[in-house]
Amino acid sequence: MERRRNFLPLGGFLVCLVAFLSYFLFFYQFPATRDVPWTSWLLFALGLALLGVGVARAFRGPGSYRGRYQGRVMGTVLGVLSVAVVGLFLFATLVGSRDLPVAAGAPKVGEKAADFVLKDSQGRSVRLYDLLGQKPGGAGTASWVVLVFYRGYW
Repeated sequence: MERRRNFLPLGGFLVCLVAFLSYFLFFYQFPATRDVPWTSWLLFALGLALLGVGVARAFRGPGSYRGRYQGRVMGTVLGVLSVAVVGLFLFATLVGSRDLPVAAGAPKVGEKAADFVLKDSQGRSVRLYDLLGQKPGGAGTASWVVLVFYRGYW
């Protein structure tokens, strides 16, 4: 009987490495993949699935693959390394991102916002103080306006 090689653990580990590196080298440039790294998560899921199938194959049918013990050891080592890469990625993107510096000029919660003019969805200019019903000096009736500042680097 001819013995085949089991390259699935190596393939899974390489896909996990690509998922890790592609986020920091490419996907961080786009808001849709920077704020929620869903592309990296999908690649990690694919890599871990390949790795799981490869390790299961090495332990279930060691006689049909070359290097009975070598396949088990290498599959286990690559599995541990892949999980470490995933853990490092999750730490960097979920925990490490909390330590980003605060913007120096950003308004604080409860602080009065400066007057500004922006375009609405129909292209008309809208002024903050017009929405509040106030004059720039602060006189007039006050109403509430919710300003949302999205976290990002654009």
